[in-house]
Amino acid sequence: MKKLINDPADVVKEALQGIAAAHSDRLRVLTEPNNIVRADSPVQGKVALVSGGGSGHEPMHGGFVGMGMLDAACPGEVFTSPTPDQMLAATQAVDGGAGVLHIVKNYTGDVLNFEMAADLARAEGIEVEAVVIDDDVAVKDSLYTAGRRGVGATVLAEKICGAAAEQRRPLAEVAELCRTVNANSRSMGMALTSCTVPAAGKPTFELGATEMEIGIGIHGEPGRRRMEVASAHDVVGLLATPIVEDLPFSAGDKVLAFVNSMGGTPLIELYVVYNELNHFLADRGIEISRNLIGPFITSLEMQGCSITLLKLDDELTALWDAPVNTPGLRWGA
Repeated sequence: MKKLINDPADVVKEALQGIAAAHSDRLRVLTEPNNIVRADSPVQGKVALVSGGGSGHEPMHGGFVGMGMLDAACPGEVFTSPTPDQMLAATQAVDGGAGVLHIVKNYTGDVLNFEMAADLARAEGIEVEAVVIDDDVAVKDSLYTAGRRGVGATVLAEKICGAAAEQRRPLAEVAELCRTVNANSRSMGMALTSCTVPAAGKPTFELGATEMEIGIGIHGEPGRRRMEVASAHDVVGLLATPIVEDLPFSAGDKVLAFVNSMGGTPLIELYVVYNELNHFLADRGIEISRNLIGPFITSLEMQGCSITLLKLDDELTALWDAPVNTPGLRWGA
């Protein structure tokens, strides 16, 4: 195992210390339990957004804490759900009196722990709504899930709902907007290599030198099929065809196209993928009106990519364009 770490047991703790040192203008890192919260939290009169999950997917979620996105993120150990006490502490820390929205990726541990935290927060008089993101079309059930996994739509929901919360929209409206983003998003990913969890010290799974996995999960869960490495053109077809057929997307639709690196794929390759996706969608009369390209939901050093499409309307587009100022995403601010 080659990693720029000290003790594998201290990776998350030391990474959080680094985040605190680098981004104190935007956020604070709390300990016992670990949480990342907006520097100005709680923001009175604003719905607060809380998300979280296992570490190793940076910048998700801690990199999206700040104006226009999340109010708090709960970082678990690598590829391990955070605990209910983390989620409750985050909810308490950012509640500004207008309620709290939990944005939860559909992984069993995340769902159960966020449900427990929400119940405890409600018992204290905090109004909480929760939305589960389940946009992955690759498989219905996985090693970590009952139902579809939550992947790329999570980032899009955090951005769009964060903008709505900044407009002081009420909790019920922000939660319904989150459901709308989830309902109109579809994703699928692939891997060229595995990744290595520091505590494990060996690859999560094995891929041959000329193999790739289509439909992989962000923790290295198996996908739809393992096959010989193909061209970017063919990979986009394998990912985008199930995506557009599932919603379905159709001619005349405007979409946000999100091409994501799994951590080890460089931007030059992502732009090749985006170019192929642009052609793929244009051939079907689907217009890309917004895009996001880069490593935003990673799986440590895994080589590979994912594609997410969100069907846009005027409201979603305006909220996507609204200012955001976080370590991982920033424009207009």
